[in-house]
Amino acid sequence: MSISTGSPRSVVRRLACLSVAGLLFGLAGCAGGATAGYREPPPKQVRTGGSLVIGSEQEPGCADWIGSCSGSIFGTYVMQVQTMPAVFQYRPVNGGWRPVATDLMAAEPSTTVVGGKQRIVYRFNPKAVWSDGVPIGSADLKYTALQVRDGEDILDKTGYSLIESVSTPDAETAVVTLKRPYVDWKALFSGFGNVLPEHLLAGRDRDKAMRDGYSWSGGPWKIAAWKRGSSVTLVPNDRYWGKRPKLDKVTFEFTANTSSQFLAFRSGQLDAIYPSPQLEAINEVEEGMPNARLALEARTTNVEALWLNNAAFPFDSLAVRKAFGHAVDRRALVTRLYGKLGVRKPVQTFWPGNNAEFGGDSFDRYRRDLAEVDRLMHADGWVKNDRGIWAKHGREARFTLVSLSGDTRRLLEQQIIQSQVRQAGFEMTIDNKTPSELFSNTAPKGAFQAGLWTLIATNPTDTFQSDRIPSKANGEAGLNFMRVRDARVDELLGKVDSTLDPVRRKEYSKQADAALADGAVSLPLDDVPSILLTNRKIGGPVSINPVEGPFWNLNEWGLTEG
Repeated sequence: MSISTGSPRSVVRRLACLSVAGLLFGLAGCAGGATAGYREPPPKQVRTGGSLVIGSEQEPGCADWIGSCSGSIFGTYVMQVQTMPAVFQYRPVNGGWRPVATDLMAAEPSTTVVGGKQRIVYRFNPKAVWSDGVPIGSADLKYTALQVRDGEDILDKTGYSLIESVSTPDAETAVVTLKRPYVDWKALFSGFGNVLPEHLLAGRDRDKAMRDGYSWSGGPWKIAAWKRGSSVTLVPNDRYWGKRPKLDKVTFEFTANTSSQFLAFRSGQLDAIYPSPQLEAINEVEEGMPNARLALEARTTNVEALWLNNAAFPFDSLAVRKAFGHAVDRRALVTRLYGKLGVRKPVQTFWPGNNAEFGGDSFDRYRRDLAEVDRLMHADGWVKNDRGIWAKHGREARFTLVSLSGDTRRLLEQQIIQSQVRQAGFEMTIDNKTPSELFSNTAPKGAFQAGLWTLIATNPTDTFQSDRIPSKANGEAGLNFMRVRDARVDELLGKVDSTLDPVRRKEYSKQADAALADGAVSLPLDDVPSILLTNRKIGGPVSINPVEGPFWNLNEWGLTEG
């Protein structure tokens, strides 16, 4: 799962969807759907050489991709995907997106379950080398596994905490043994963590060595420069054993303001942008832009929600959480934001659009109903005071909704929600923070009452299981920022994670989704559409990868011939 941040798009960064969505649940094709006006840019022949300048809506907090500071999804798009070797990558297969073993591997990794334990064998491609020429191999995988499993200040240990042992019978073979079967095993060493260079990091402070960028690479690009507050520049990795970049250089300029980004794109200062679908962005796309090509993805892994801190007043009350669900008019909110793109219905599950069939419509019970708000609050001992605000034991039903500073779309969402819940007797204030502050401190520490952000996910396991609550016990890792503790949810999501039979797993997933709705743990809003605009001088297979983002195949981009 992942958090998209920055001005408009915010997500807890985790790419676990590589396995669950693709292999085991059979992810359907993501393009099209209900989206109006979608058109896939046709590939154009490109020449070798030249450079591009691309707008990035957010600056990564750090480049230590397994550290808690790496919550920004744009860090993944701009640097991680470009420089880090992965065992599996999300690729288009038969009209859908599936996890495909990369050429880092000599063959598809194999897995068996014996005696209740899962054994995974990885065999490395002898041609795969780091940018300094040292082979990428089993020692690197073992180093990475133990750094995530045993390290402190790790963003998420999901899957890695199940590792019992890692053996390296030779330089090109690694054998990982898990304590129990793990459905999402293809996510290991793939989207979160990737594979780190043991020969460069062992014995060093990994976080310090990687935090501000690194000179080495195991991908098609290298980080040439990172100017904090300004830009990141990539150049080709001339030791890359796969398809090498066509371009000589790509610079990502940090442009958080959507309006400024569009102006820079129109003027030619930026060759491509991946803007959040804010109202001004949608209007610009609708009106048409000269010399621009559009890719738009409606069914994504981006789940936006109102995240409720189940351990903080007033949402530590089940009755209040349910009443809140009936105070918000989600349909009106989604239509206002995305109606022009053909998205007019709220989602009713925490399973994202491309896997929504595994969750059903459990949250459909939460519709705006002020009479039901009154019934729930009265039954829980609340009474409206002379200001029309619910109060109990001398405390008012007041809360702060936190989101991202500088994000005009989210600010509009907050203002709409503020008005809606005030009519229902709740008093809401707005307090927005930078992506770094929100996802490195506020959210992980549970220092919020309610939040508005987007989660890139394939299933709710990482988000709602109680052992995913960041704590000293798990090294402050985990994405259950909402402090959900529900034995039934834990049981069912645990079965979703470990049951290999697809029919039974689907049954458990629907039951888990119903349990999440029973607990009103948070309130799903929508699958955030994705928009990519490129200048017509850019050629190559330009498209949006629902997991790895818009620049997933940047090494194939180039300037059109002539």
